[in-house]
Amino acid sequence: MDCLFCKIIAGEIPSAKVYENDKVYAFRDISPEAPTHVLIVPKEHIASANDLTAENASVVSDIFLAAKEIAALEGIAEGGYRIVNNCGEDGGQTVKHLHFHMLGGRSLAWPPG
Repeated sequence: MDCLFCKIIAGEIPSAKVYENDKVYAFRDISPEAPTHVLIVPKEHIASANDLTAENASVVSDIFLAAKEIAALEGIAEGGYRIVNNCGEDGGQTVKHLHFHMLGGRSLAWPPG
């Protein structure tokens, strides 16, 4: 499989790992949009939110539980943060592996671009 995030998870491409457990891997975005910008991905390859099924959807709760831990580790839990999932081309998804952006460390405007 020629998936960038699968290669990062496998250690074939280096990353700045922030968090890892048996189902989730998180690393710093190489083009951060906030002082804290972490990508949280399932270790299982799922192309997008459109590919979630009854069998694999539990990974979303695994990701959000990991996000809670990551926010505490990064020191942004109390001040707040945003979690974003881009789905499909029009949604801004550029890597076809389900992932969530955790943004924090500054006040975030609404609505986003």
